[in-house]
Amino acid sequence: MPETTGRIPVYAVVGPTATGKSAYAIRLAKETDGEIVSGDSMQIYRGMDIGTAKTLPEEQKGVPHHLIDVAEIAEPFSAGKFIEQAKQAIFEIASRGKTPIVCGGTGLYIELLLTGRKLVETTADPALREELFRYAEANGNEALHSLLRKEDPEAAAAIHPNNVKRVVRALEICRTSGMTKTEADRQSREADNPFAPHIVRLTFGDREKLYRRIDARVDAMFGKGLEAEVRALCERGLRETPTASQAIGYKEFYPYFDGTATLRDVRDAICLNTRHYAKRQETWFSAMHTDETVVIGAD
Repeated sequence: MPETTGRIPVYAVVGPTATGKSAYAIRLAKETDGEIVSGDSMQIYRGMDIGTAKTLPEEQKGVPHHLIDVAEIAEPFSAGKFIEQAKQAIFEIASRGKTPIVCGGTGLYIELLLTGRKLVETTADPALREELFRYAEANGNEALHSLLRKEDPEAAAAIHPNNVKRVVRALEICRTSGMTKTEADRQSREADNPFAPHIVRLTFGDREKLYRRIDARVDAMFGKGLEAEVRALCERGLRETPTASQAIGYKEFYPYFDGTATLRDVRDAICLNTRHYAKRQETWFSAMHTDETVVIGAD
């Protein structure tokens, strides 16, 4: 661990989905007398167990876990709320003389937590957002991206035209906050950071091996009863929730329940979306400062 200069030493185990972060963190906790704080934005929800690959009590091997099952599916959960609760958990773990270990794949949440960086608050405008999405559908992604090039050239250079969601968000910031996304990012500031993190990044040397592992894990989730879990959550209103409804492993079932897709379609969509998510995670964490890199699946 690094020199703490009065700060709380914190381990973090990060990386794409299906790289074995939970098992690695449990081993580390056993070695360091640690407790684990989940860094997964969807494991906070009660009832979303199989699809989020939640570490169940019988799999935790006696290691206390925090920020799992802390919210009902109807509750919106922001990065700010996560950081508030994660900080409190870390302070409590350290006060007991234990080692805090953050483990998860939600890059933004973990990076903000460990660096102390704060996001500049910007106004959301759902109507404007919908208008911009309709503009992209009617005129094409390049046309939408050209609007961003005019209003925030730096952000446009950093965002691919096909990443419509990010282009829309950048334009929304420009038109509601009186500043560009680039300027909002500049105003994101380093706050006093109470933690001295040591970040371990797990990665696959061979992406195809990771994809095969993802496919196998999705199949295992179906074997554990994923369909029944999602159906029960939908009966509780999952599809109408502001945050939980968008979870990979859950949203892909909606067309199946509507009778417009087969179960095989659902399985394939979950595999594909999880692969895309893993690729985004790999990009995020490879750009993030880390102290160790562990290559999983190397021959």
